[in-house]
Amino acid sequence: MANIYDIRRYGRFTFLISAAAVVASFFYFSNSLVSELAVQERERMQIWADATKEIVSSPDADIDFLLRIIEGNTTIPVLLTDDEGNILRHRNFSLPAPQDTDEDGFYQDPPENTAYLQRKLDKLRNGPNTITIEIAPGLIQHLYYEDSTLLKRMSWYPLIQLVVMLAFVAVVYFAVLSTKKAEQNKVWVGLSKETAHQLGTPISSLMAWMELLPDYGVDAETIEEMNKDVSRLSMIASRFSKIGSEPKMEGGDLTALVDRAASYMATRISPRITLTWPRNSAIKIPVSASAPLLEWVIENLIKNAVDAMNGAGKITVDLSADLGSRRGVIEVSDTGKGIARKNFKNVFNPGFTTKSRGWGLGLTLAKRIIEEYHKGHIFVKDSTPGQGTTFRIELPLAE
Repeated sequence: MANIYDIRRYGRFTFLISAAAVVASFFYFSNSLVSELAVQERERMQIWADATKEIVSSPDADIDFLLRIIEGNTTIPVLLTDDEGNILRHRNFSLPAPQDTDEDGFYQDPPENTAYLQRKLDKLRNGPNTITIEIAPGLIQHLYYEDSTLLKRMSWYPLIQLVVMLAFVAVVYFAVLSTKKAEQNKVWVGLSKETAHQLGTPISSLMAWMELLPDYGVDAETIEEMNKDVSRLSMIASRFSKIGSEPKMEGGDLTALVDRAASYMATRISPRITLTWPRNSAIKIPVSASAPLLEWVIENLIKNAVDAMNGAGKITVDLSADLGSRRGVIEVSDTGKGIARKNFKNVFNPGFTTKSRGWGLGLTLAKRIIEEYHKGHIFVKDSTPGQGTTFRIELPLAE
């Protein structure tokens, strides 16, 4: 169970790598289609250039056939120039003004069209879409062409496809994570309430037995301590029953709250473990909190620290107020076995535990109590394997 989140992390990596491979494959395939279309257009332009050369240089050429080849190009914008850069012919450009005809019926471009075509020529000269036509020795023409509208649209297709697929993968990924989290929350809330329900019967029975202990000669001091534990058990059941429900928040003193939780735990841990905290402090730190739930969080952190030290060590609970950020700060430090840095966030995940026993729910519930109910923050401030760990809780100060 301790490695379940390592397995999930590897599963997420596998999903992302697989998704990246699929996206890259589609991008490569789409890009290759665009490249093939570009090659085909160049071949068409080469045929167009060859047809132009044949019309000019070969008196025996099939003029009608060659003209059909030239006129068959209705999609690729073409400019034909002489070796000095004078435009001889053009096709398929969206000209800014309609063409005029002279008195002999030949087309003539108005000045705005001529300027437009010259700008196109200047741009095409610096591009790869150029074919040189040697009409005859010493007679050179140059064919310049733009990508067709279809090729221009297709050139955007791989990028659009890439963006759409990445968006789809992201939506699926976060939808799965959100669904898992929602399912986990339902499971843990249901489990908490069921635990509280199951504890109710034995707690009631224990309370009844406590009434009979004086008749069996049990001394009053022992009965008093047992009553404290039964009352504590009843409070724990009440806390579990409140998981998933909005707790009642009341104004209180964080110093007194920490003192109650630490005092209770101090009498129930090994004498070889030293627990220190600010006892009887006159400093008041006002917070709005659910005292039973917040005390449970502190007790849980202390209990985890005890479990991490194998029966001997030191636990320190520090308390302060950060007036700049308007937050009360609780830090629980121990000299236990520590936590690996890669697990700083995993320790708050349901089911994560490094112990041979336990369900791995304590820190999960603590995080929910602090962050969802109290609008605070709980995290591993620092930890060194073999030396110890410090958990930090930050809570908003009350007005």
